[in-house]
Amino acid sequence: MTDHNEKENARSLPHSVWPAEMLGQLEAEGADSLGITLFELMQRAGGAAFEQITRRWPTARHWLVLCGHGNNGGDGFVVARLAKAAGIEVTLLACEGKRPSPEEAQTARESWLAAGGVIHAPDAAWPENVDVIVDALLGTGLKSPPKAPYDALIVKANQHTAPIFSVDIPSGLQASNGSVSGEAIVAEQTLTFIAIKPGLLTGKARDYVGQLHYHALGLEPWLCGQAAPMMRYDSQSLNQWLKPRRPTSHKGEHGRLLIIGGDHGTAGAIRMTGEAALRAGAGLVRVLTHKDNVAPLLTARPELMVHELTMKAIDEGLAWADVIVIGPGLGQGEWGKKALKKVENSHKPMLWDADALNLLAINPEKRQNRIITPHPGEAATLLNVKTAEIESDRLHAAQRLLKRYGGVVVLKGAGTIIASQQQVAFADVGNAGMASGGMGDVLSGIIGALLGQKLPLYDAACAGCVVHGATADVIARRYGTRGMLATDLFSELYLFINPEIAKNKA
Repeated sequence: MTDHNEKENARSLPHSVWPAEMLGQLEAEGADSLGITLFELMQRAGGAAFEQITRRWPTARHWLVLCGHGNNGGDGFVVARLAKAAGIEVTLLACEGKRPSPEEAQTARESWLAAGGVIHAPDAAWPENVDVIVDALLGTGLKSPPKAPYDALIVKANQHTAPIFSVDIPSGLQASNGSVSGEAIVAEQTLTFIAIKPGLLTGKARDYVGQLHYHALGLEPWLCGQAAPMMRYDSQSLNQWLKPRRPTSHKGEHGRLLIIGGDHGTAGAIRMTGEAALRAGAGLVRVLTHKDNVAPLLTARPELMVHELTMKAIDEGLAWADVIVIGPGLGQGEWGKKALKKVENSHKPMLWDADALNLLAINPEKRQNRIITPHPGEAATLLNVKTAEIESDRLHAAQRLLKRYGGVVVLKGAGTIIASQQQVAFADVGNAGMASGGMGDVLSGIIGALLGQKLPLYDAACAGCVVHGATADVIARRYGTRGMLATDLFSELYLFINPEIAKNKA
């Protein structure tokens, strides 16, 4: 559940996202722009962390600070020194490395000792009463599973009853992609500095980050002048894509959408796609489906134009439509293959999902007028790898899909990734309740409807993912995540598909 403070915090996060490998350069150039040293930047980071911890746990009187050997550990030494100066009891455990620590971290360590602080070995006994654990073990440079003694400290921290606050990123979570290949801190709160990293938004991030906070360390003016390589989108982003309609607009201006799918026994999938398109503002929606599905679909949603899928109906539909969506419930038999073969010849904007993707994997082809929307399993099929490989680096997987299939890629999941040749974004919305059947069918309808409303492929994909996830978040706040149905979204889509309402209700 998301409370008011969490919503306000989400709005304070920047929309720019920077690759982990660029953070060192960002820090150095940012510090230089202010005429300050990297140690001063570290002091600002430690100060920001100290303030956030005291704000969240004002009555915590005994802090356990876990410091690593690098600059993340240096931040931890600063936090410990400030806490001690404020009269808080601090127990600090630090890991030694085979190489000397960075200069800034060494200076922070010496300042802690000069202030009367004590450094305990990583295997030292923990005090009985700890109110909060500060995780400053491993930062954004992590590339492999944590090794001893880090792994043991992470396990012990996770097993402790005290809440954990992570400095910059939970130790063990990879900043580049959100993967976790060993032990990782499960934080209640994380405060990240200067830039949002991909690993805080996708992959396994949501299992470990907790509530995410951000501090620019005084670099805001300089950062505003930098062009971020990636973006983070949430409900506050919708105004840039969804403009209020002209009072005199008519249905013909809002897109003629052709949806193809729903083989025998899969009427539900195509019905959800069709209704989602209507709810997302499509002017006219024509559905071509198995003949057994025609009557049930018309009964369930009479606003849909439903016809039996025949080769003639496809030809007529392709000539009529502005946009094509194919795949939900399509199946992989001859019926679906013939339909997809017809659609392949069209140059109109289109979205392929579900079985259209499974058929695409059999006969790969690259095109620029198409959005593909695979979940990790479908992405694995498209790339001929195991699903675990997709999940181990979702960002890389999206880029591989883009290179092989072109157009726009929407890699669904926690922290959905949207990628085109020029841009990459993360949909920072959604929740665990969306892990249920039919959610992908609804997303296809929403994106298809936005394509029909003349949004470019990439914009339609970004806006559609945000509308989809933000709507599910409203449901989750109201009723919880367990038991959420894809069709639950229909009654709430208006909150976000209409920007004037989304602005007030997000």
